[in-house]
Parts: sequence; C-alpha cells; structure tokens
Amino acid sequence: MKSRFKFTLLDFVLLAALISAVAYVVIKMKTDLYYKWDWSSVLLYIVRYDSIKDSYVPGLLVSGLIVTFKLSVWSTILASIIGLVIGLVRIYAGAALKAASLIYVAIVRNIPSIVFIFIFYFFISGQIADAFSLKSFSSESSQYEGIISFLFTSKSMLPVFISAVLTLALYEGAYMAEIVRAGVESVEKGQSEAADALGLTWYQKMRHIILPQALKRILSPMAGQIISVIKDSAIVSVISVQELTFRGTELMASTYKTYEIWITITAMYFLLTYSCSVLVGSIENRMQRKGYV
Repeated sequence: MKSRFKFTLLDFVLLAALISAVAYVVIKMKTDLYYKWDWSSVLLYIVRYDSIKDSYVPGLLVSGLIVTFKLSVWSTILASIIGLVIGLVRIYAGAALKAASLIYVAIVRNIPSIVFIFIFYFFISGQIADAFSLKSFSSESSQYEGIISFLFTSKSMLPVFISAVLTLALYEGAYMAEIVRAGVESVEKGQSEAADALGLTWYQKMRHIILPQALKRILSPMAGQIISVIKDSAIVSVISVQELTFRGTELMASTYKTYEIWITITAMYFLLTYSCSVLVGSIENRMQRKGYV
C-alpha cells in the first residue's frame, strides 16, 4: 500500500512562511531595487540565429554550459579512477605506498581548491602539456579538429582544458579515495576470508565479492561528490577555461545584466546537478529491484 503524505499544522505554517518570504523578496525587488529587467537580451545568449550558417546555434551561455558538461564528465571519470586506485592502495598496498597516498589525500583535502588550482596550473600543468606534446597536438592535428572539438574543446583551448581536467580530477580524487576506502572497509571481514578460502585471486575477490558490496554503500556519497565536481568546475574560470561561470562573468561585465545572467546560470547549474541526482536515484532503484541493495 502506498504511503500518503499527511500535512500537519507545522507544515502549513512553514509553507506559509516560505511563500511570505518569497513574496517579500519580490516586493522589495520591485520597490527598492532600481533595476531595469531585460530578459530578452539574455535569451540571445542562450540561442541565436547565425546568418552565415542559416540556422540557430548555441549562445555564449549554452556554449559555456557545454564546456562545463564536458569538463565535469572527463574530470569525474579520471577522479573516479584516481579515487578507486588510491582508496585501494590505502588498504592493501605496502607501507611506502600507503604513506604516499595518505600524504596526497591529507594535502589535497586540507588546502582550498582555488589555491590547489593555481599551484597546479602555474607550476605543473605547463610541464605536463609539454610532456604529452599537447601544444603541438593542438596545432598540427587539423584533420582531427572535429573530433577534438566534440570530445573536449577548441584546439586553441585544449592545453588549458586538459590542465583544468587534471586539476579537478586530482582534487576531487582525494575525496573519492576516502569514499572508496570507507566503502571497502565497511564490507564484513568474513566476506574476504570466505573468498580466500575459495581460492580466489585478489582481483577475483575484489571484482566479484568486495567491490559489488561496497558499491551499494558508496553510491550515494559518490553521487554527492560528482555533483561537487560539477559545482567546483566553476573555479577553473580563474585560469580562463571558457566554461559557464567564465562566460557569465564576461557577459555581466559587458551587458551589466547582473541578475538575469546569474539567475540563468544558476538554473543551468541546477539542471546539471539535479539531472545527476535523478540519474543516481534511478540507478539505486534499479539495483534495489534486482536485489543488489
């Protein structure tokens, strides 16, 4: 039998207080805030008509949203790999590797993200870009320009984009490592002992016994960390990655439509993060129906 929501007197009081607060803010904005709203100009930055292509193309804000999405996807994939490896190293590796992973996690988790981004970008990313020949790759591989632009960003911005991905992945990977470590350690010790008794290798034990049980326990906190990746991607605007926040800052400085632009950007970030929450909720429900949770 489906449960029904029962509203109490406190619920009605809280709802009335919320409606009153929203109404108060709207009234104060109309009476005390001398600001001329113009949403029509913001719509041009969402989608615009390109006379050369004779079609509608994404505006600056949507272009920034696409870069934010790509940045979040690649950063999440790499951060998940880093988190899984470091999390397992902290449990199963030798003393030297455990100490190194502990130092990495401790340093990253105890410094501000913007400081980490500046340190990595100005002192490390240049060497990484040269080591992988990103600069020459972005200028000489014209035949792959469409693929590069679709998967990452424009060729001219590729080194900065890769640096931003590596920076976010290393930063968020430290938090994911702790989530993985806690999830694996939460699996009962008897499960590992039973796998050893069956003669399973370490890889087989992790793949078939430990990680499947740990997954259902780390799925929710991992989803929260992925949402954090999306929100933290705004920080890389300080190194000129042309993502959503960077585009919004540019438009605000040139149009002075502060409220319209930032309200639109807020809605776009909410769309990304809420979609991620819905996706994870769907995965959890599917796992629950199949008996994994």
